[in-house]
Amino acid sequence: MGRYLNSSTPYALYQGETNQPYFVDKSLLLAELFPVLDAGNQHICITRPRRFGKTIMANMIAAFLSKKVDSDSIFSRLKITSNLKYKEYRNKYNVISIDFSKISRSCDSYSDYIGKIETTLIRDLKKEYPQIEVYEDDSAADVLETIFEECNQERFVFVLDEWDFIFHKDFINEENKKQYIQFLSNLLKDRPYVQITYMTGILPIAKYSDGSELNMFDEYDMACKEKYSEYFGFLDEEVDQLYDIYKKITKNPKILRSELKEWYDGYRAAAGDYLYNPRSVVCALRDNQLANYWTSSGTYDSIFNYIKGNIADVRNDLVLMVAGEHVPAKMQQYAATANALHTKDQIYSAMVVYGLLTYENGKVFIPNKELMDKFDELLLSNQQLGYVYRLARESQRMLQATIHGDTDTMEEILEYVHDTEVPIYSYNSEVELSAIVNLVYLSARDEYRVEREDKAGKGFVDFIFYPKRNNIPGIILELKIDHTPQKAIEQIKEKNYQLRFQGKIGEIPVYEGSILAVGISYDKKTKKHSCEVEML
Repeated sequence: MGRYLNSSTPYALYQGETNQPYFVDKSLLLAELFPVLDAGNQHICITRPRRFGKTIMANMIAAFLSKKVDSDSIFSRLKITSNLKYKEYRNKYNVISIDFSKISRSCDSYSDYIGKIETTLIRDLKKEYPQIEVYEDDSAADVLETIFEECNQERFVFVLDEWDFIFHKDFINEENKKQYIQFLSNLLKDRPYVQITYMTGILPIAKYSDGSELNMFDEYDMACKEKYSEYFGFLDEEVDQLYDIYKKITKNPKILRSELKEWYDGYRAAAGDYLYNPRSVVCALRDNQLANYWTSSGTYDSIFNYIKGNIADVRNDLVLMVAGEHVPAKMQQYAATANALHTKDQIYSAMVVYGLLTYENGKVFIPNKELMDKFDELLLSNQQLGYVYRLARESQRMLQATIHGDTDTMEEILEYVHDTEVPIYSYNSEVELSAIVNLVYLSARDEYRVEREDKAGKGFVDFIFYPKRNNIPGIILELKIDHTPQKAIEQIKEKNYQLRFQGKIGEIPVYEGSILAVGISYDKKTKKHSCEVEML
């Protein structure tokens, strides 16, 4: 066994995963690879955001296929055993498994990086095939070609994880990127020794390979390709199973099943499934605490880095998305590799690739609370967003004015919309008014769970603010265009929206304290906002 060739590392790592209490069995992915293995010389690239299970799946594939370690003790417990060809494929292949994110501590140049990888691979091959002659200037591809010709046409499965890791390192320049693409092409393309290449990463490969270097790969992303989508991210039924385990093994469980959905669900796969962020779900259940696990775990998630190339066009859409709306966009998968993002479509496409937005039916949106908190932070901290930033910064004052029934201050803050450089919207619909109201109550999310269009009483209310502590009032907020705020409060009373705080029959009430009815209206003719606050 070697560092890369038939390494025991994937086996050990995947075995460790299967022994975790919150392990999810995705082993049926292997069955989808069986016909690919039969075809031979096939190349697959799976691209997903960080922490969506790419490395776990890569280790699973290497552990299952590698001939040097019998992995039946792992896989005999998993779903793949139901496949009739389980034994036919298990541990029958030479596997070259390389995690490109594992970098030498002393590495500070591309030549050091790729030289270490190639030297290690050649060393593994020489150890396994001592009968072949290796020349000083041989590349890894040369050695593999020799093995194929002289050792009964020996073939290899390549499992390459985090292929694009090197592109995020400071010491890599544009010429290095071209050299790296050429290295991969020379190693894999049209080589008889390749049984299959299974490669993972965040970035699409085609942008970097704008010629024919890596055009042999079939790429599968989350937004546009259906195949393999259920194997990356957790499905609803899988989270149900994990939650049942959580309730059994956790002393004093504090997390509700509905909260897992609110915080970590919402990523849309092309196949139609909504997916949970797997890392965040596991961390939350393990720690018995809801928190921003994924958005604090990497270096690619600064939203401002993506939008700074076109703040003027993007900021209005940000207000809509933070309000829960979906915004039209044309996906340009290769935009994520661009040095600068200029158009809205480029910006949103890159954010989808990195997992900061999700995509469905021609529109992008913020998938869940974990990401929503990141966008809230952006709106509250970046002065370059102009009036959006200024309105968000007023949100704490708006909340206090509402709680104290100070309608003059509420109206003053809302009028601020029209005192800025360009009105954000024409207010032709309540959707646009909702977006503004959501923005000026942004900081309320620290004290409340804010829900839009929540079914309550006999109809649907625009906003309900559920207090996170008992010493602040609950808030029911209704919006009206070309009607009075009093009319909005009448609707709240007539339709018994306050019943929503009582929860379902037999359940503990969601909230039993005081409740404020808030009406906000906008008159298109006078272009004035009016507010009313009443204790229910």
